[in-house]
Amino acid sequence: MTAIRNYQPSKELLKNRVILVTGAGDGIGRVAAKTYAEHGATVILLGRTSKKLEAVYDEIVAQDSPQPLIHPLDLELATPDDYDLLANAISDELGRLDGVLHNASILGKRTPIANYDINSWCQVMHVNVTAQLMLTQALLPLLEKSEDASIIFTSSGVGRKSRAFWGAYAVSKFATEGLMETLADELDGVTNIRVNCINPGATRTRMRAQAYPAEDVKLNPYPEQIMSTYLYLMGPDGKTVQGQSLNAQ
Repeated sequence: MTAIRNYQPSKELLKNRVILVTGAGDGIGRVAAKTYAEHGATVILLGRTSKKLEAVYDEIVAQDSPQPLIHPLDLELATPDDYDLLANAISDELGRLDGVLHNASILGKRTPIANYDINSWCQVMHVNVTAQLMLTQALLPLLEKSEDASIIFTSSGVGRKSRAFWGAYAVSKFATEGLMETLADELDGVTNIRVNCINPGATRTRMRAQAYPAEDVKLNPYPEQIMSTYLYLMGPDGKTVQGQSLNAQ
C-alpha cells in the first residue's frame, strides 16, 4: 500500500493509549515516540542507551505530553526472561498496553553473501527478527486486553525487492514482512490486535547515512515529515488495516 497522504490526525488521536517504541533513543524511533506522546499517548521508551532515552524523556516532558517511561534494554543480549520482566513492569505500572512500534534494527555489513561473516549475520538476524518475535510474544497477553491494539513492524525497500550487497539486513526485512503477515493472519478476527509494517523509505537518519555515505542527505525528508503513516496505523483511524505493508513516503 502507498503512504497515507494528507492525513490530518486529531491532536488527541492517541489519548489514554499506552505505546511502546523500540529504538526510541534516536532517529525515527525518537521522533515517533515524541509524536505519539504529542498526540496523547503515554510512551514507553525502549532502547540500549539510557542517556539517549533520558534526553527523549526530557523532550517529551518539555512539550507538555503525558509523562513517558524509560526501559533500557539491549535487544542483542535480552533473554525471554527480560521480556517477561518488561511485560510485568508495564502491567504493574500502567495496567495496559495499546501499541508497539518495532523500530529498532541494525544494518550489519554491506558485503557479498559469499563473504558474509556468520557471526555478523546471526547478530543482524537476531536483533532485527528474533528479538522482535520474543518481545511480541511477551507483550501479546497485555495487547489482547486492549480494545484496539496495534503492532507496527519496520520494513524496508530491500525487504520487498533485494539488491546486491545488502546481505543479512535485506534478508531480515524479508523475514520481518513474513512475521508480520503470519501474525496478522493468526490474530485477525480472533483478537482486537492489528499487525502491519511500515517502510520508512529514504530518511535523514544515522543508519541511512551509514548505508549511503555518498548520498546527498538534503534529498531525504526528516523523520518528522513521515509521521502521518505512523500515526494512522497506531490510532483508531487505521483500525481496519490488517496485514499490510505501507510506505511512509
